[in-house]
Amino acid sequence: MAETSSTLAVHRCRFVDFAPSAVTALCFPPLPLPSVKGKKAANHQTFPGFRPLVIGRANGNIELCEWTGSGPRSQAPQAWVVRKTLVGPYPSKVESLALTFRSPKKASQEDIPSWSNLRLFSSGGGSELVEWDIEKGCIKRTLNSQGGPIWSISPNHTSTILALGCEDGSVRLISLLYDELSHLRRLDRVKSRILSIAWGPPVPRQKKEQNPAAASDSDDDDDDEWSDSWLVTGCSDSSLRKLNLATGRVLDRMGTDKIRGERTLVWAVGVLGDGTIVSGDSMGNVKFWDSKTCTQLQSFQGHAADVLCLTIGPDGTAVYTSGVDQKVTQFSYVKTSRSETNPSPLVPRTAGRWVQTSSRRLHSHDVRALAIWPPYTPLPPAHQRHFPTDVAPVLASGGLDMSVVVTPAALPTATLSSKVSNPLATSTSATFEDSYHRRLAYSSGPASSSAVHLARKARLVMCTRDAGLTVWRIAPRQQQRGEEEEGWEPFNSQDGWERVLDMDLNVQTNIVAGAISDDGKWIAVADWYETKLFQLLEEKNGGLKPQRIRTFASMVRNQFQGTATGASSLLFTPDSSKLVLAASLSAAVLVIDLGSADRPPRVLRKFEQHGMREGTVNGRVVRGKRNAGPSANADEDVDMAAEQQADLSNPESSSDSDSDSDSDVEASKRVRTTITRMAVSADGQWLATADDRRRTHVFNLDAVQHHCTLPTFAAPMHALAFAVDAAAPGTLVLGLADNALEVYDVEARQFPRWARPLVHALPQRFTRLHDPVLGVAFDAGQAGARAPAGEKAEGRVLPPRTALFWGATWICKVNLEERAGGSGGFEKRWRTKRKAGADLAPNANGRVEVGDAGLEQQRNFKLITHYRPLLFVDFIAPGELVVIERPLVDVLAKLPPAYFKPKYGAS
Repeated sequence: MAETSSTLAVHRCRFVDFAPSAVTALCFPPLPLPSVKGKKAANHQTFPGFRPLVIGRANGNIELCEWTGSGPRSQAPQAWVVRKTLVGPYPSKVESLALTFRSPKKASQEDIPSWSNLRLFSSGGGSELVEWDIEKGCIKRTLNSQGGPIWSISPNHTSTILALGCEDGSVRLISLLYDELSHLRRLDRVKSRILSIAWGPPVPRQKKEQNPAAASDSDDDDDDEWSDSWLVTGCSDSSLRKLNLATGRVLDRMGTDKIRGERTLVWAVGVLGDGTIVSGDSMGNVKFWDSKTCTQLQSFQGHAADVLCLTIGPDGTAVYTSGVDQKVTQFSYVKTSRSETNPSPLVPRTAGRWVQTSSRRLHSHDVRALAIWPPYTPLPPAHQRHFPTDVAPVLASGGLDMSVVVTPAALPTATLSSKVSNPLATSTSATFEDSYHRRLAYSSGPASSSAVHLARKARLVMCTRDAGLTVWRIAPRQQQRGEEEEGWEPFNSQDGWERVLDMDLNVQTNIVAGAISDDGKWIAVADWYETKLFQLLEEKNGGLKPQRIRTFASMVRNQFQGTATGASSLLFTPDSSKLVLAASLSAAVLVIDLGSADRPPRVLRKFEQHGMREGTVNGRVVRGKRNAGPSANADEDVDMAAEQQADLSNPESSSDSDSDSDSDVEASKRVRTTITRMAVSADGQWLATADDRRRTHVFNLDAVQHHCTLPTFAAPMHALAFAVDAAAPGTLVLGLADNALEVYDVEARQFPRWARPLVHALPQRFTRLHDPVLGVAFDAGQAGARAPAGEKAEGRVLPPRTALFWGATWICKVNLEERAGGSGGFEKRWRTKRKAGADLAPNANGRVEVGDAGLEQQRNFKLITHYRPLLFVDFIAPGELVVIERPLVDVLAKLPPAYFKPKYGAS
């Protein structure tokens, strides 16, 4: 096949002033405690599969992330991606996070814990403890601390009690039994704030003698095998305190260093399995304490400023600390002779001491949170877990620079016995000191979606914020070749764009979804509980004046039979005549006719297929090869094998398109889910919707009925769009979080054969890109007439069935009809590397050559990486691409200056 060159005119926009939110908390699920009788001892000899990561942000949002590896222990270049976003109230913030098991017995039987078995708690600096409903995506209940603002929260190791450190100097114990949330007791009050809490090692419970029958009945009840004896608190009066849980009294007080009479704040505290206490304070000191005698063992000036967080390595022989000075410091436990560590025979201890082994600057501003997988559980030495050393632990850190950084954190001693695998695939080395870290790119919208929306005909760009939105107008491109085109390269002059609308809205939560119609006459915006519709009127000065449609809220409320009218996703059809609304609480899809000047908006149809368990439609379950067997849940992995594709190729085996959604819902059990992606075909006939359970439904908007259901996929859906093709307008293209691609023919209800060679043979350098795919764009000119051969037209459209996939740091051109080509799908000739790089650079007119340069090896999957970080990529006109960047330098410039301590004589 002869390769043709396609030149695109690119609007490189940097005027969108989106500001991501700082990372304030990180949390991994705990590991279930082993059985005292040794029933689960075998499970502790294997590396636990990578489990979800929960990220708390300063704007109140909480992101639930999943591991993207093909298996729970396999490498994943994309690491964790956001599966779902819990939208916080406006205004609010997240200061602390905690995950517990709803049923520890069930957790011990699961390799990867299900979201339904996890309970998520957060505090935001106020006096309210918040429990979240993970499946519904909203707040489940709140509980007042009865002690003022909550400074710290910490669950015990059996997931039965949650400890709150309060402003009034007391520790409140909250009972989590029986899926409830209630006050249990209050421990002794002290005259300082409780800034940090850590539980001591659990001890096996001594059971009384009982008959064999009763003993056999109690074998299955492991919740009562462990009991808690003490906990330690970090206070604001230059001290740590050890408290007895049985009496509630303070057992002892450990004093930290002071300077000039000021109080030292103990921001972080942890406990090891042998009872050693670790603390980090506002003087930058990291101290190790003996819990029996409550005396200091060792002290390190590990940081130049406050230590805000610490975490302990999986085997308890490494401690990681960080804080205001942006450094992450590693402390390791090394074995030494007894005389060097502790010459006194009165305190028998293991022969060893702690040393500061490594320090790395992974962030540009304050580090607020640290977490490591696998997490550490301080168990007695007889029950201590021992993980294999062939897989490196992963350290996650986050702070004011708004991105989560993940780093392999294997110990140097692990590399002596065997080769250590790097789960992030960033480098061959996997030790904390030598491995390459990587930064998880932040997204502008919930669930890795984009908060930027484009109106092509009106040439408008809209970006939503936490409680508002802004609209800009992009000027038409210049037609004369001889004119000076200064605004084309970055396109950030006032001649190239203008701000036409700025709105601040009255919202209950942070804004979840937004949309603007192609003709620029409608704007829809929604929080979790309310959706607002505005009609835009153009003023004489070129600005836009919004006018709210007051009857819209009551119309939507009647459909939901309640008060909540929020949406998780919004989308206008290309002809701007309909609005598609995905309900946030019920996952119902509303198709709304916007009406005209003399006709108000009305609801055409309500679809509830996403609320059905297992994707059941008329008693038929969507087929898919499940990795976990026939009893797997709907949110588990599905392999897209050829056998299942053949089954789906028969239209008769798919769901009946004439089915009535209302009767279907009554006949099936409901599930809680959230619709995260929607797409409409260019002709407005087909609508595709995808939810966080990895299910995709297709609807016919002409007939206003459900058309078919796709199988669930192995990874969350990140990109969803219909190809712009006059011959096949129903070609649905899907991009998954692990950079896998799928192509589906909606009209034929099958995966087309012409796309299978590419889908099943994606180049490794594309699938192993560190940033996952976030979107896909098609040139609207592909459906029209093609330019004659040999004509050198400005802004020539892309060939048919050619897509631009994009992530946070890359844009890739893919011809869906071609094979990947070459050994890796990318250019492999080192001699022509410089020439290929020149072809991908912007030319003098600000246009980027994205076509092939004639190289034999480079036939498909052409990649450019000089736009970063990307918020949005799409075509505004045939051959005219809009690329919206938000450089990290511009974002960091608005933050307070980072901590810097000059050194005398340093250059």
